Amino acid sequence: MILETERAAVCAYARRMVGDGLVVGTSGNVSLRAGDLVAVTPTGVAYSSLTPGDIAVVDLGGQVVDGSLKPTSELPMHLSVYWDVRDPDGEPVTAVVHTHSPHATAVSTLVREVPPIHYIIATVGPSVRVARYATYGTPELAAAVLEALEGRRGCLMANHGTLTYGDGLEAAYHRAQQLEWACRVWLLAQSAGRPSLLPPPEVANVVERLRGYGQG
Repeated sequence: MILETERAAVCAYARRMVGDGLVVGTSGNVSLRAGDLVAVTPTGVAYSSLTPGDIAVVDLGGQVVDGSLKPTSELPMHLSVYWDVRDPDGEPVTAVVHTHSPHATAVSTLVREVPPIHYIIATVGPSVRVARYATYGTPELAAAVLEALEGRRGCLMANHGTLTYGDGLEAAYHRAQQLEWACRVWLLAQSAGRPSLLPPPEVANVVERLRGYGQG
């Protein structure tokens, strides 16, 4: 089985999305790139029963090279990220996580950009845009997401969900979690009153500080 390690990782993170409440049923999808191949979740399969052997492997043109199941209907969106997105710091783009997390999806129906309610927004970029609505699985949606990702590591998708990427699934998934948390905080705050927001210069400041964050 080719990309055995990558398929196992995709399977594990797909299952984790369900446990963390970022998706329901078969919604959302995960992919991991290795060279010119991509391991990606299949379409219409419950993640609770997913095994590494169920993970499809495709080339960067979208052709299945291994696996008996069809890849996710959102494959064009995943591939467009691998082809066209450039990380703001020049890091490799090797993983994509797409969720239907409830708080972020709710926010995507209310605003065109996630309000800077907390500095954690900076894990994605100076702001988090909301991609214009387009039908799932279409080239139009892939184009809308690319536009929203310009200079960012994630976005919301209007009336749909979220997409984040990173160098590895851990990084991409962490950003999806942080984005959902920030959207939940904003919804809680605005339901009680008018929340104060961070000024853009402070968010930009945190973006710079995060480049040196951690043990590296």
